[in-house]
Amino acid sequence: MGMKDRIPKGFYKLFGSKYTEYYQQCLLAVYEESGSSYSLLGLTEEECHMLIQETMTKLSMDFSQEQMDEEGEILTRSTIPSVFLRHFEEWGWLKRDYDEVLNCYVVSFPDYSQLFLELFCRLYREEESKERESILTVYSHLFTYSSDPEKNNEILKSALTSSRRLLQMLSNMQDGIRGYFDELSKQKTFLGVQEVLIQEINNSDSRKYAILTTTDSFYRYKEAVKELIDQNIEENELRKLKFEEERRMSEEGTPKWIKWNREALSCEEAMEILRRIEREFDAIERRYNKLIEQKMTFAKRAAARIRYILIEGDEQEDPVKALVKLLNESGRKEEILDECAKRISLTERFQTVTEKGLYRPKGTEKKGFHPVSVTPEGKGDEALEEFVLKPLYTNAEIDSFWRENEKDGAFRATTDTVRSVEDLEKLFFVWQEMTQVAEESLDIHLDQEIESEGGFRYSGLSIERK
Repeated sequence: MGMKDRIPKGFYKLFGSKYTEYYQQCLLAVYEESGSSYSLLGLTEEECHMLIQETMTKLSMDFSQEQMDEEGEILTRSTIPSVFLRHFEEWGWLKRDYDEVLNCYVVSFPDYSQLFLELFCRLYREEESKERESILTVYSHLFTYSSDPEKNNEILKSALTSSRRLLQMLSNMQDGIRGYFDELSKQKTFLGVQEVLIQEINNSDSRKYAILTTTDSFYRYKEAVKELIDQNIEENELRKLKFEEERRMSEEGTPKWIKWNREALSCEEAMEILRRIEREFDAIERRYNKLIEQKMTFAKRAAARIRYILIEGDEQEDPVKALVKLLNESGRKEEILDECAKRISLTERFQTVTEKGLYRPKGTEKKGFHPVSVTPEGKGDEALEEFVLKPLYTNAEIDSFWRENEKDGAFRATTDTVRSVEDLEKLFFVWQEMTQVAEESLDIHLDQEIESEGGFRYSGLSIERK
């Protein structure tokens, strides 16, 4: 009989109760305590009563009014532990056995109940799922397999399962953020946009995204994972060739032949799993990059929505606008305003809009007209002088630089020629002027690169007259 066939008929009553969350939290408390208990025989019913009582105290259930469950049981602070435990045992979530050593009843979880409890753990303890859906987990499995002398393929299967879970998690995160896109587009107030942003930041997917981009960064382990995959594939190829050679040297059907054949098939299976992990990892990279792009798009849309509300106006109900609208629609507008003025003791007659009533930024007051005296324009030649580009260095300065570096009637650039940026510019002007003239009587050569003591680099230049 399969596991599904062993589930009792009343098992699903827990999900139809109005106390479903309380039931799940109490079951989780008993489940976690049974795993960490020092007793190997299980928790006693008395210990379960205490755990349920502590859990209900933390959940702060309201007992101000009389509570009654679906079975007709009255729930109070004192009866909840026994009622809840009896329901768990009757519905099949817990199994009750008598222990002769302890001389009392102990409880345990059936296998089908454990599956649901694992799901409850992931629902209420989100941190439990972080390690499973982690790039670091894939890396750890591959590294363990690489270091394992027996090359157990079960380690690779665990790595493949972890990579699939991670890929599914990224897909779910993409679906989740698309839902926030729809919520954001429906908002017409600043408060609504703020609520959507807070929900998106505080949800479980955003916390997982923060882990993926910081401590468990994809690009931190990307190259390491690919290197381990290639390394393990190469090692398995060499091991497969070795085992096939040993198999050929053994007689078919003998224990040695069976052993080498099994090892060769194991290597082939390992290489197939590694290639599947590599394909999964490529898909993870595409999903990861797309998720980052969606996050950026979401932020841009939020900013665009805020700008739209700034332009179009917040549609949130304003009591002042509502009052003005009611006054405009009422036929007793003047009477209501007079009565309002008496109630709030206005010091002067009310006006709908005054010259000081509208908002005006500072510094925008109307200025008086002050005519400016006309000034005569300057001459055209004087105005043009401002736009004439003046050379950086005079001809006298260039000639002086030439004479400083002239030896035997020829200009030669040495390591002592350039001591500052100005000298480097002068050297460039000398080369530019000489090449523009390009007389047949000049012999211009560019030598190897020179580096001065100041760190300036320039080509060696020599100019001689023929």
